[in-house]
Amino acid sequence: MRIIDLSTPIDATAWEPEPVEHQVMSAADGAKHMSEEMRTHFGVEFDPSVLPGGELLSIDTLSLTTHTGTHIDAPSHYGSTATYGDGRPRHIDELPLEWFHGPGVVLDLTGAGPGAVDAAFVRRQLERIGHVVSAGEIVLLRTGASRLSGTPAYFTDFTGLDGSATHYLLDQGVRVIGTDAFSLDAPFRHMIEHYQRTGEAGALWPAHFAGRDREYCQIERLANLESLPAPTGFDVSCFPVKIAGAGAGWARAVALVP
Repeated sequence: MRIIDLSTPIDATAWEPEPVEHQVMSAADGAKHMSEEMRTHFGVEFDPSVLPGGELLSIDTLSLTTHTGTHIDAPSHYGSTATYGDGRPRHIDELPLEWFHGPGVVLDLTGAGPGAVDAAFVRRQLERIGHVVSAGEIVLLRTGASRLSGTPAYFTDFTGLDGSATHYLLDQGVRVIGTDAFSLDAPFRHMIEHYQRTGEAGALWPAHFAGRDREYCQIERLANLESLPAPTGFDVSCFPVKIAGAGAGWARAVALVP
């Protein structure tokens, strides 16, 4: 089995609309910190100078959103209420782990350009690769946007799904849809200009808002989808970090290729 990394890093040096703060406590400062913590919380006195080189362990502290880097959106991210079940959308820590490991399918959207593709486009791509989507499969969209990761263009130049395309995949029993772009929806400017031009409320975040009526997850900000050897024949593993009560969780998404 070959493992292909499909994740983008969380990188404080890269451009983000909401910058990442990454503070590193050195191993020497970590020794002093441990000594102070032991004294404060447990009443234990310990002289850190007896450690080799006066060092213990380094500690990283980050300030960032759960939507930084490769992450999975939970149903509660799409809104505070849902039309299904008991009306309460589940958080990321409440979802079945079975959703996040399964057969993968990658669709090529690289020729579509900025905006959104519809159900007919998705069906054509599936016909082109000769595949019928089945329940439990994880569908990944290769838009080519990952090459722009770390730049402002990554947040403006990509291809998303419209409402019809999202519902089409959900109709096939798909629970998890992934993309190498910033969002599963079209870029903000595209959606807002469409709405201002037509007055169609359905033009605004249709892929996300579909999750208010149908329980599913999105994997956003994937990478390296071009390295997959074929559109099918691999598994995806993308377990989200278990953050209690959160609308999203970071994931180390990988493809498992026999």
